[in-house]
Amino acid sequence: MLLRQLEYLVALSRARHFAKAAQACYVSQPTLSEGIRKLEDELGIPLVQRGRRFDGLTPEGERVVLWAQRILADRDAMQAEIRALRAGLTGRLRIGTVPTAATAVALLTQPFCTANPLATVQVFADLQSVDIVNRLKTYELDAAVTYHSTVVEHGFKFVPLYRERYVLLIQRSARDSGPAEISWEEASQYPLCLLHPGMQGRQVLEAAFEAAGVSVTPRVETDSIASLFAQVRAGHWASVVPHAWLHVFGVPAGMHAVPLVSPVRTERIGLVLPAREPVSMIGQALIDAVGQAGVAAALERLPD
Repeated sequence: MLLRQLEYLVALSRARHFAKAAQACYVSQPTLSEGIRKLEDELGIPLVQRGRRFDGLTPEGERVVLWAQRILADRDAMQAEIRALRAGLTGRLRIGTVPTAATAVALLTQPFCTANPLATVQVFADLQSVDIVNRLKTYELDAAVTYHSTVVEHGFKFVPLYRERYVLLIQRSARDSGPAEISWEEASQYPLCLLHPGMQGRQVLEAAFEAAGVSVTPRVETDSIASLFAQVRAGHWASVVPHAWLHVFGVPAGMHAVPLVSPVRTERIGLVLPAREPVSMIGQALIDAVGQAGVAAALERLPD
């Protein structure tokens, strides 16, 4: 069995098309097809459902793809560690995040890059929780920052970063500084702009409103935290945003960030890595950066 044959199979499972998979592997389509046929002969099982075009993988093929992804990820990790022993950590850290936790990623990249000047970082900042889980399982991400509740069932390595809490962002009049705190029930009475229902951050808010015995129907929905701030600035809407985002924007002029209480709702946010031992060298370097970043304390400090 050749690693190259495993690469062909993984590429085919991603592209779902023989010609595109061959292009991704920089080989001809006959070369890729023959490599996969040899792998099938060696394993003694069909891996690909063949017709006039690619019709999918067999059940056995789907299982072999999972093993192939793990084997190739271990190969890459071994090569990276050998290079690091020679010249220091190199390569690219691929880190994903749900939009609500993007501020935490920004706090991790600086200490990581300072400690590893030869490494680079690629951030995928608009992933949904299900995308993060799938990409960690297939080793398309080295790490992610997301909600503990969405990964606890998958056996990933979880490093706590902070607890997300929420504020109601509203317009503030010149004569009124606004309430010091507000209940979820009271917040439901405002004309709201919230995240899209398919996003984990929105689902957390729905659960909080439900716990307070109310439901909400926002007038505006978006997939961007920055857009929530912009909508409130426009003057008509209010929004529920993670307190951590005040670290980026502060409390913009003319707005008031009111802590949400009754109940005080928090969600565990952490760094998540694939379930593998040993942890990849680039993953361990990111874990080391967590200790230097002081994410929880940093997110409490607001810009001037």
